[in-house]
Amino acid sequence: MSINMSNASGGVPAQSNVSGYPFARAGLFAYLALVVYASWYPFSGWQNKGLPPWGFLSAPLPYYWSGFDLLANVVGYMPLGALFVFAVHPRLRGIGAVGLGFICCTLLSALMEAGQTYLPSRVSSNLDLLLNAGGGLAGAIGGGLLSPLLMERSRLLRLRSEWFAPHAGAGLIVMALWPMAQIYPRGYLFGHGQMLATLSDWLTQWLERPVDLAAMLLRDAQLSVQQYWMAETLITSLGCTGAALTLLSTLRKPAPKAALVLGLIAAALTVKSLASALVFAPEHAFAWLTPGAQGGLLIGAMMVFGLSAAPAAAQRRLAVMSLLLGVAIANVVPTNPYFTLSLQAWSQGKFLNFNGAAQFLSFAWPFFALAFLFYPAQRLKRN
Repeated sequence: MSINMSNASGGVPAQSNVSGYPFARAGLFAYLALVVYASWYPFSGWQNKGLPPWGFLSAPLPYYWSGFDLLANVVGYMPLGALFVFAVHPRLRGIGAVGLGFICCTLLSALMEAGQTYLPSRVSSNLDLLLNAGGGLAGAIGGGLLSPLLMERSRLLRLRSEWFAPHAGAGLIVMALWPMAQIYPRGYLFGHGQMLATLSDWLTQWLERPVDLAAMLLRDAQLSVQQYWMAETLITSLGCTGAALTLLSTLRKPAPKAALVLGLIAAALTVKSLASALVFAPEHAFAWLTPGAQGGLLIGAMMVFGLSAAPAAAQRRLAVMSLLLGVAIANVVPTNPYFTLSLQAWSQGKFLNFNGAAQFLSFAWPFFALAFLFYPAQRLKRN
């Protein structure tokens, strides 16, 4: 049984005052995961250095630092502070919400710095803690000022209720992360969810002997240029179709479906181009636009167009199939030589935190999408 979210007079939907809260909480959870992964990346080599985990608090301020480090530590925690305030609205507002956001950001940063004491590739810093806390406070203050507008009487909330289904809150977070998942270089456009290298490392440590799952699945076999293009065409089309159908499955009939889908794909390709230009070189901005990627985008667009009018349940199922098949193929086909060259140029130094978050998103995004796609179906069964 469907529920009409709009009132009879065409005004703001009756539930618009709460529709943003699940969205904010899902966003907070996703951002927390990114902060933890970025702070403790690469999650290897844990050892006790003989130092107390909280010893950095009383240590002298670091002598060496850069403007990039200062800015990254402040800006990185600003969204977190705002999301804490949004997530507790309306149960807690004003100074109380700002204070809670500041305290949570400070405690989280302290925990992350304490954990870095046991990572040989990371350095705990009281300056980072101060900057993170300051960024969290600034974000919480901004969130406190904006929450009445964004959470209660925003035009965005009205469009959210008019265009998207009630269960779409987590899905909007997942779709907002898809363009960001394009930052980390992958062998194939939209070839997310590549897990064999990570699993091989875990098994090597657990079994105490070298394990190479990629070699076991013949991923090191040599392919011709045409075969690489064919593989990328398939992976790109499946990734594009899976993401677009995930978005379409959340939309109501009044939503401008074509504009939203095209905007999502354009955002992903724009982020991909900017990341390639900034991290590698400007002339490499469109190096990812191979013949295989072009063919995949064309086929994906045709598939999405043909399925745009399908029922939401069918779109969810087809999105699941596309994402699972895309992940399977991306893990089985041999590594693209372009990907190997890209990783050699990928900056690991001062971008270590950013690199970890980007790699995490690229790996985990399909599984976030699959979790969301299964969730509304299960909820509908229960109701």
